[in-house]
Parts: sequence; C-alpha cells; structure tokens
Amino acid sequence: MRRWAALCVGLCLLTGCGADPRRPDPVTSASSSSAPAPAATVPTAGPLGTSAYQAELTRIDQVLGGSARPLTRVRTAEGLGVAITTLAQSLNTIAIRLAALTVTSRLSAVHQLLQTRIGVAATRLTSTLGQTEDDARCGGVAYTSQKVQRQLRTDLSTALTQLTELKLRFGTTLPDPGPAPKEERPASGEVLVRRGTAGSGRLKITNGTAKDVAISIVNDGRPPGSPQIMVYLRAAGTITVNRIGGTYHLYFKSGSDWDPQHRKFRSDCSFKKFEQTFTPAQGWQINLQPQPNGNATLTEVEAY
Repeated sequence: MRRWAALCVGLCLLTGCGADPRRPDPVTSASSSSAPAPAATVPTAGPLGTSAYQAELTRIDQVLGGSARPLTRVRTAEGLGVAITTLAQSLNTIAIRLAALTVTSRLSAVHQLLQTRIGVAATRLTSTLGQTEDDARCGGVAYTSQKVQRQLRTDLSTALTQLTELKLRFGTTLPDPGPAPKEERPASGEVLVRRGTAGSGRLKITNGTAKDVAISIVNDGRPPGSPQIMVYLRAAGTITVNRIGGTYHLYFKSGSDWDPQHRKFRSDCSFKKFEQTFTPAQGWQINLQPQPNGNATLTEVEAY
C-alpha cells in the first residue's frame, strides 16, 4: 500500500468540509525464423536506374514483410515487444542497405526520403516499446498491434507516395490492419453502469488531472468489475453522483482512447482504489488533483 499524502481527496462531509528482455511467445519465434534472408550487403554497381532500383526495392520489401508479419500473430504483450524489437532491427538493417546504393539523379530525392522515413519508423518503434507493451496489457494485444501497424504505414507514407508517382513499388508486403476504430469519448457525468438498489448516498467528484477517468462505485464485498455505478469524468471536470445505495468502495481507472464495448481505456491506463470505505449516510467529496495537504490513501490494483 502506498500513501498518497499529496492527493487532496478531501474525504469529508459536504456540509462541514474544509526493461529486461522478455521471452517471445511461440508464434513470434516461429514467424521470425521464417522471414526472408536479408538482402546482400554488397550493393549492386550503380548508379541504379529505375529497373535496377525496383529490383533492389523488391528484395528489400520481402525482408520488411517477413519482419512485419509477426505483428499480426502475437498473443501476449511480451510477444508483441519481441516482434516490435525484431522489426526495428530489420528497419535499421534495411536503412544501411539503402545507404549503400547509388542511384541516378532522377531517383536520388525519393531514395533519400525512403531512408529517412525508415529511420523515423525504426526510432519510433524503439522509443515507444515500453509504452506499447503497457498498452497491450490494458487495451488488448490485437488492438495495440494494429495500432503499431498503422503507425508504421503512416511513418512510411510520404516515401511510398513519391515512389508510386515514379512508378516504383515498395511496402506492398506490409500487413494492412484496416482503418482505426472511430474514437469515442463519453461526456462528463455519463453513467456507464447502474445496477442494484438505489439509496441516499451522494458523492461529488472533481477530476483536476489531465486524464479522463472512469469511476466505479463498488458495494462492499463486490469485485471492482461489478460496480453498482460506473460513471465517466473527463479531465478537469466535476460531477455529483446521487442515489448511491449501501456502503461502498471507490475505484477509478484513467487513460486515453476509450473502448465503449469493454468499458476500458486502450492506452496509457492505470487502475487505483481508495482505501477509505464510504457510507451512504454522508455526502462525500473527492478531488483527484494531487495536493500538499491531501488526506487519502490510494493503492494501485490489477486491471479490471
């Protein structure tokens, strides 16, 4: 248990208040080993014209596709991390191979752009690896993997467009996860769950943080996944929840990219519980904004 002395949760009456490497999953291991062999390290004599350059791009594209396909088959956050690391290494190898090529002046600009965008993609994969694995644990491996695949396509898109304009093909082996789901963000105060018998309890909640939260009011003895009431509160918002029945505990999860079907955040998520027990005979108010004179204790809990 962790003391959050800086969290002003004003538990009071309204009337009287003042990275270690991880083991890959079996699918990732099998997929990685089946990737095509890297292109030869000795570049073809140049400068390369359109046909010869296309032949090089085709060989490199096969390597890229072999490294990207495991993203479509991972089943665990750890496996996703391994697939991302392997893909980033492959992109760096491809960038080195491209840098060793000499092309005609007509192709030099797009050739340089392709190297740059591949470097950007590799850097992004490496720098966001930890956050991506965390997102996979809270938002789901399949969804997070598809998000990585879309970002890869976005990072390479300007180069792919210019190659197409020159009648050159590249990136055709990349997996296509389809369009991203439409982003949904409930309004502050939207009740996501209400079940059980209503009572006279009242709770005022102020979210002074920079993240949206979903607050679960859970009756004593019930798990957090079975709340009496779950309500959404946007960043910097304030709501009052009425008709709360019985003694209850308070949980909240925060993050971004809300999943309305499963009632959870897909990215940057965290899960916490107040140690205080709340009773319906009192009207409580809480403030999630950390304060020097905070008087509440919070603990981190497993995802729910």
